[in-house]
Amino acid sequence: MTSSAPAGALSGIRVIDLTRVLAGPLCTMMLGDMGADIVKIEPPGSGDDTRRWGPPFAAGESAYFLGVNRNKRSLTLNMAGDDGREVLAALMKSADVVIDNFKIGTLAKWGFDDAWYEANAPRAVRCGITGYGTSGPKAALPGYDFILQAESGLMSICGEADGGPTKYGVAIVDVCTGMLACNAVLAALNARHTTGKGQKVEVSLYETSLAMLANVASSHLVSGKDAGRYGNGHPTIVPYTTYLASDQMFAVAVGNDGQFRKFSEALGHPEWADDARFAVNSARVENRHALDELIDEALAGEPAVSWIEKLKAGGIPCGLINTVAQALAEPQTQARAMVETVEHPTAGPLKMLGIPMKFSGTPASVRSAPPTLGQHSDEILRDMLGYDDARIAALRASRTI
Repeated sequence: MTSSAPAGALSGIRVIDLTRVLAGPLCTMMLGDMGADIVKIEPPGSGDDTRRWGPPFAAGESAYFLGVNRNKRSLTLNMAGDDGREVLAALMKSADVVIDNFKIGTLAKWGFDDAWYEANAPRAVRCGITGYGTSGPKAALPGYDFILQAESGLMSICGEADGGPTKYGVAIVDVCTGMLACNAVLAALNARHTTGKGQKVEVSLYETSLAMLANVASSHLVSGKDAGRYGNGHPTIVPYTTYLASDQMFAVAVGNDGQFRKFSEALGHPEWADDARFAVNSARVENRHALDELIDEALAGEPAVSWIEKLKAGGIPCGLINTVAQALAEPQTQARAMVETVEHPTAGPLKMLGIPMKFSGTPASVRSAPPTLGQHSDEILRDMLGYDDARIAALRASRTI
């Protein structure tokens, strides 16, 4: 553990985390990495759904849960009863940020509506993460990453041109939604300096998945043409795909005409750069299949590492296609501290992904391992709310915690 780490950029910010699974927990983990105090509230007995999503497990804790819940304290709380809602109310009154991914209206049904916040926690930033937002014909539906990849069009542009649509290999809509939620929370906290008040922030998987279409969506909106699948290729840049050398595939990303000339020279075919079919990118896009065939033929004579050496010498972006294990073992990964080890209370030394944000003055840090279920319940109730041992024991006896 690195509890002695310097204060992070969000030191002093308290977050009540009412989320589960991936998008919300990723958001709160990012806030925690940057120094915020994250109080993760979980149902007694079961906890976050992902605690059971495995194998693999480490001392009974799923790798899935461990991956997005460090730098948090766990409080078990039954919020269906009056006692649980009383505890929740007290916690939210002290919070800078409250984040949930409940069904729409759940917190309001429990009494925590806009009027309650205005009267009791006017400076709290409230972030709601939903499937489809709070308006529109699908607003009441739950959101699932895989379904949103399908509905948003993301799957339709993934996969081979002559194959079927394919989902991404990680729950990318959840991941991006969590990142957008973190951005939105930080913006609302900054606005509080000017307004003196908190506000509601909405992020949905649906809107995130549409935003992820980025340049592909822009191409459709400009041209009116629907997008297609290009396998590992790019719809508007060529050559920008994977190629098979004599031993294995590798990736090439030629971004402009100057790079294409250097690429052609490295492959021993400088004449390609003067061929009208390939001289400029727009022509290469129109003639991608003819160019790909020529490139495949040229690359077949040498192994991938040999080509990569030649291409990098010419300033051409390229790289091997690593497995996850190979990527995490890369010297660059180690140099950037993107794998860290933290001491877990039951699993012992635990390896996890490092923090991708680097700060020069207020460094982010892995200060504590993902918590066991309810690990900090007594601590939170005692230190944050001033409850004595008798009151905590009564809450435990009533199964409120």
